[in-house]
Amino acid sequence: MARIQSIRGMNDLLPADSPLWQYLENTVAGLLRRYGYQEIRFPILEHTELFKRSIGEVTDIVEKEMYTFDDRNGDSLTLRPEGTASCVRACEQNGLLHNQVQRLWYAGPMFRHERPQKGRLRQFHQIGVETFGMVGPDVDAELILLTARIWKELGIAQHLTLELNSIGNSESRANYRQALIDYLRQFEDQLDADSKRRLHTNPLRILDSKVPETQALLTEAPVLQDYLDETSRSHFEGLQRRLDAAGVEYKLNPRLVRGLDYYGLTVFEWTTQALGAQGTVCAGGRYDGLVEQLGGKATPAVGFAMGVERLCLLLETLEAAPVDSATADVYIVATGEEAEVAGLTVAEQLREALPALRVVLNCGGGSFKSQFKKADRSGARYAVVIGEDELSRGEVALKPLREAGAEQQSVALAGLTDTLAAALQVSENNS
Repeated sequence: MARIQSIRGMNDLLPADSPLWQYLENTVAGLLRRYGYQEIRFPILEHTELFKRSIGEVTDIVEKEMYTFDDRNGDSLTLRPEGTASCVRACEQNGLLHNQVQRLWYAGPMFRHERPQKGRLRQFHQIGVETFGMVGPDVDAELILLTARIWKELGIAQHLTLELNSIGNSESRANYRQALIDYLRQFEDQLDADSKRRLHTNPLRILDSKVPETQALLTEAPVLQDYLDETSRSHFEGLQRRLDAAGVEYKLNPRLVRGLDYYGLTVFEWTTQALGAQGTVCAGGRYDGLVEQLGGKATPAVGFAMGVERLCLLLETLEAAPVDSATADVYIVATGEEAEVAGLTVAEQLREALPALRVVLNCGGGSFKSQFKKADRSGARYAVVIGEDELSRGEVALKPLREAGAEQQSVALAGLTDTLAAALQVSENNS
């Protein structure tokens, strides 16, 4: 019988990879708490209409990439392709938006039917941040400063570049959209297939084309900044002024747009040269009209999302993550029925007294030799050895596993906690 394989582009996360993910997620979550952001969780399944109304029906995501199906009741459901629309739906449904300020974050899997490649999967993971109820450029600046601090804490700041643009309000974009269409019509037969399709449906996405020939045609194209109204221009200048004051370096990119229809005003991306073509690791911007578009009251909003897989890949590439591959600090070796019973008790006593200590108890029997092999593979610094002779004397043997030339010593059972606390420099639980 053939083995069942995972779905293409939906990968397993193996134990050897988990420490890197945990390091990234814990670093980001800790920083978000320090900035006053609260976690929100919402389902991975939503009504398809949510994404059609928010992302836009003529976007690649809605047209080609969503995992959509009819359930048994005939309702059209979709695995979430991104988090912002779901976050807005959850906040509006649960009364979190009206006359309130919210700073929220979430993490979890998203789903898009794309061609799987390095750094781009069909099930991928994002950490997203969304803010509501704040209209000025100060919160835009806070989010960018927050991301900059994340890169600093991860030790990768020097490898990332901030690209910044304003795509104005809806009226500005409408005027620019027509000017761009008028310009590109003269080159319509030279455009790539996707750009031809987008010309009369979503022409701003042509600015983001990765086709060199199409990019060459855009050299003399109208620039969106020339079509910004005074309010949009003032907002963008206010953002730049705050970033300059904070010492954040950025590159103005007049071709930067986002692939989702709900964005307006500020858009930004953090990119790197270290990952080749998949260089964007974090992107976001303002979406002041989305709440109203989904049935709520007009609410200013801005957010961003970062790709967990790409950031982990970047950390690996740059060898920037201080990941501890050990699964234990102490490994308990025991042979014989009485020793195994005592080992279970000793393990629980250590966990109670030293809650920060990683204690692994050998289970399943085995000779001393095989148990020590397991202890070594665990990465533990010490093995606590319990045998019948040691038990009869009320002792255990404490064997260093990572110090060349260090000798095994006998330790009274009653003093084991204090000895390990001193050796491993962990605090005892005095509560």
